[in-house]
Amino acid sequence: MNVNLTSTDRFVDRHVGPSPKDTAEMLQAIGVDTLDDLIDEVVPEAIRNRENLNTPAAVSEYDFIRGLRRNAAENRLYRNFIGLGYYGTIVPTVIQRSVIENPGWYTQYTPYQAEIAQGRLEALVNFQTTVADLTGMELTNASLLDEGTAAAEAMLMLFNDKNKRNKGEPINKFLVSDRVLPQTIAVLQTRAEPVGIEVVVSKHKDWEFDARTFGILLQYPGEAGAIIDYRELCFKASDAGVYVVFAADLLALTVLRSPGAMGADVVVGTTQRFGVPMGFGGPHAGYFACREKFKRQIPGRVIGVSKDVDGNPSYRMALQTREQHIKREKATSNICTAQALLAIMAGMYAVYHGPKGLQNIALRIHTLARLLSDQLNGMGYRQENVWFFDTLKVQLRGITAGQFRNIAEQRELNFRYIDEHYVGISIDETHGPEDLHAILEAFAAAAGKTYTPVDFQALADEVELNFSADLTRANDYLTHPVFHSYHSETEMMRYIKRLESRDLSLTHSMIALGSCTMKLNAASELMPITWPEFANMHPFAPGDQTLGYMEIISDLEEYLSEITGFAATSLQPNSGAQGEYSGLMVIRAYHLDRGDEKRNIVLIPNSAHGTNPASAVMAGMKVVVIPCDEMGNIEVEALRAKAIEHKDNLAGLMVTYPSTHGVFEAAIREVCDIVHENGGLVYMDGANMNAQVGLTSPAAIGADVCHLNLHKTFAIPHGGGGPGMGPICVNEKLEDYLPSHRFRKTGGIKPISSVSSAPWGSALILLISYGYIRMLGPDGMEESTRLAILNANYVKERLSGYFPILYTAENGRVGHEFIIDLRHWKRNHGIEAEDVAKRLMDYGFHAPTVSFPVAGTMMIEPTESESKAELDRFVAAMAGIRHEIDEIIDGKADPKNNVLKNAPHTLALITAPNWDFPYTRAKATYPAAYLNNYKFWPSVRRIDNSFGDRNLVCTCPPIEQYAEVKVEVEIEAV
Repeated sequence: MNVNLTSTDRFVDRHVGPSPKDTAEMLQAIGVDTLDDLIDEVVPEAIRNRENLNTPAAVSEYDFIRGLRRNAAENRLYRNFIGLGYYGTIVPTVIQRSVIENPGWYTQYTPYQAEIAQGRLEALVNFQTTVADLTGMELTNASLLDEGTAAAEAMLMLFNDKNKRNKGEPINKFLVSDRVLPQTIAVLQTRAEPVGIEVVVSKHKDWEFDARTFGILLQYPGEAGAIIDYRELCFKASDAGVYVVFAADLLALTVLRSPGAMGADVVVGTTQRFGVPMGFGGPHAGYFACREKFKRQIPGRVIGVSKDVDGNPSYRMALQTREQHIKREKATSNICTAQALLAIMAGMYAVYHGPKGLQNIALRIHTLARLLSDQLNGMGYRQENVWFFDTLKVQLRGITAGQFRNIAEQRELNFRYIDEHYVGISIDETHGPEDLHAILEAFAAAAGKTYTPVDFQALADEVELNFSADLTRANDYLTHPVFHSYHSETEMMRYIKRLESRDLSLTHSMIALGSCTMKLNAASELMPITWPEFANMHPFAPGDQTLGYMEIISDLEEYLSEITGFAATSLQPNSGAQGEYSGLMVIRAYHLDRGDEKRNIVLIPNSAHGTNPASAVMAGMKVVVIPCDEMGNIEVEALRAKAIEHKDNLAGLMVTYPSTHGVFEAAIREVCDIVHENGGLVYMDGANMNAQVGLTSPAAIGADVCHLNLHKTFAIPHGGGGPGMGPICVNEKLEDYLPSHRFRKTGGIKPISSVSSAPWGSALILLISYGYIRMLGPDGMEESTRLAILNANYVKERLSGYFPILYTAENGRVGHEFIIDLRHWKRNHGIEAEDVAKRLMDYGFHAPTVSFPVAGTMMIEPTESESKAELDRFVAAMAGIRHEIDEIIDGKADPKNNVLKNAPHTLALITAPNWDFPYTRAKATYPAAYLNNYKFWPSVRRIDNSFGDRNLVCTCPPIEQYAEVKVEVEIEAV
């Protein structure tokens, strides 16, 4: 037998969709002989990289998992009592298997097409209800990135609110309690400085509110565990017209008086301990809750209740495009800052346990902490927190913190070492009496005593709450039936599955979203994220316990630097928007270090992502918009004129490459040279990096810094709107300025301060991109890029007979995405791009990106993971819709009562006894033959967006109340 004993099972063959036979047929369809010929036509020779990437050769899926097991074994999981906003938590297995490990949940896209996203929208409303009830606030969003960035968003929102009509000196002082988490303070300082906010960190007892003070931030409980009654301070602040922000532990709020009841205006924090593993720092869902008066300014996304055209209650994203697409350079926040999948997990945790279960968890934690405190005091130590929930501050006697640390680590115990004299001990859901025995044994050894175990269960009955009645929660919360109905695993499993069935994901069909790159998220890449050695690591654990993580992080930084052609990488930014902001902050630091304080002008093409100008404003820069020509390319002479005009103040250029229009602009090197000649630096938005890997690079085009959307190019799943990662890669000019962190050495020798709460952002999901690079290898990554370009050009060629293509290169080629133009049919026949988007649901597809970057168009990106058969199915759907458009144009269909205007069509509609439409039920719901094999049904019909904005409801009242909502609010048009 001729048998090759080396495995021939290549991961690249699993990752990419087209077979060699498919590739040949597609090349023939677009009129080129070879894939090399196509790439030569698409990518300008001036920027081509002809050398192979210097990353390790590909490994098989089996060998990757085996190797990662070795990395996992190098992480040592000590018993953790560090706290500082990160806690051990028990992930209910039904949630782990049904949500985080389920591609039906993690491959969903952001719910802009609400009719096919009702399941996850309901789950996010559960999350919002949990946060609103526990914080005592009226309004909350559907998550932010982490506690530090949520606090920064609160600071910026209140600063802008106070100064929007202020004509005099800026009201720019923000007082921060010294009890706030250190990593939060660092993020606040990063965000404050470029926009002129003065952050003053001091003891809250010393505060005096002057005319410049716009807000205060309090930690509840404090970073060392103490619970303070802040009511008098809140009253004083209110009387002075000063806003109050609480950073609050959500689990503690099940037993503590809510911040809302104490006078807070905004409450922020993290939902990590609601069943989301620490993951060496993330991803976790930050939360943001506020008074209703801030409904026009609240950052991020708000999920609200509306109704469809039949009056059925439906969920949608309220105010969903305000910041990113409407305000642009006037924005003060960035909509792409959410952790939807983690918010869903946290919301499910609340649903599964219910209010009583959550309170029992909190009371058990508090009781353990109280018992431990009593024993330590009895041992001769001094526990300093008079009132506390889960964290003790213990004064050492006759021994330094360093000496005690040696004793503790010999017993594989991690504590927080506050200074040389104090140790912090935080109790969490994973701890029990055996952990208390281990802690007390260590403290006894430190005191030269012998520990005699006690019966904690017998003592527990005598324990009472360790805080005053005035601070004890009195009101009910989570009263909605959803939090009382699914406490058995059977019911919870069915509830999660029922919601999943209402959402279209990559498990159903391709999601051809231009700019968003919904490619395969391979199971082998995701498998390790639930391994305990990775999932349960505290982000501030000592370095010698995290060697497995550090090897992966170091390798990934090296790989990304090689792929981009740059010198160094920071993995700290935990979203694409954070990456944009971080890249600009590094450019800013470079100019300031050279004494160029006036360089604050950023040139941005008008085709750019809406996140670009928002990020520039947040970095303290002024935006100058550069026009594009009729082909979608940057107008080079207009850019030159603006660069020369602002040469003394030019900070840089933000450019997306290939362009947002999907074209490799031939003049990109000239564009970068113009900016450099006038003293600026070039930031490249990495949203379209999946068209570059292996063929060109940000360094090759002349950029100085780029961010990378690891949730696009490098296969981290979108998760319904997060998690994401947005690391930045920089050249030698900028590597000294990469962001630092309070608790671990990161960044350059002249670093900006932290941009995220954890040193390496959402470190857990870095494993996914690491796996993507290791299993594809240099050849596989380049093959992926080549096939992404092939798939886009194939679909473009097939659709060009049905729809006008808006932008192409001079030779008619496109990059990895392209735009079809629907504006003619709107002008002449009243057919909107939205009608096509909704009708695609009846064909079983999620719509491509609608009305961006050009209103009335669709941007299509097939990705390399889709097979020719799936591409042909999508083309058939679009061709069918074009035929339906022609029926309207030719008078064969009613111009207002037709399949497009009435789309989508639900199962309830199609099975109703009455049918009042001038077309058949079959035409409505089975317009293509392939649907006979499988049909995905939208769960609601077209949603009334304006009703949802006029009647803003973002928590879950009983279902029978939805039709009678009376809350009238005024919402700006979006």
